[in-house]
Amino acid sequence: MRTPHVVVVMGVAGTGKTTIGPLLAARLGVPYAEGDDFHPPANIAKMSAGTPLDDADRWPWLDAIGAWAHERSGLGGVVSSSALKRSYRDRLRAAAPGIVFVHLTGDRELIEDRMAHRQGHFMPTALLDSQFATLQPLQADEAGVAVDVSGTPEDITARAVAALDALDPTSPSAP
Repeated sequence: MRTPHVVVVMGVAGTGKTTIGPLLAARLGVPYAEGDDFHPPANIAKMSAGTPLDDADRWPWLDAIGAWAHERSGLGGVVSSSALKRSYRDRLRAAAPGIVFVHLTGDRELIEDRMAHRQGHFMPTALLDSQFATLQPLQADEAGVAVDVSGTPEDITARAVAALDALDPTSPSAP
């Protein structure tokens, strides 16, 4: 029996991490953790005010996500995290070496439209440019897949499962 992966659903704000993460976790039969819940209150206040986080703000947040991922090693799980920079993903991998990334990607206009229509989220659309400026896509030596975010959440989740299966053909994630 294959050991389930801990999957980090990553991407810029508005790509659907909070929507796709739980759907992916359900399809994989593992728990989901909302990455935003790992932010200290100061980070949420800063982002709510329209101020991008800097690396010093992100380290404790990434360490908390990494600790969760480490605890789930061998058990599997899905957690959302923007994980925009290679250094952020390296930090997560240092805590939980077996993690795999699902990078949600899409056209900027689509993502901005989705951000404009969501309610009750602290991340303003104004920070989208800083997110794209910071983004360093997955590199060839990083365990992970890129998944386009066009279509329904179910379509996106199905593409993510198929991409993960192709990455690891022994995956038992078929419905």
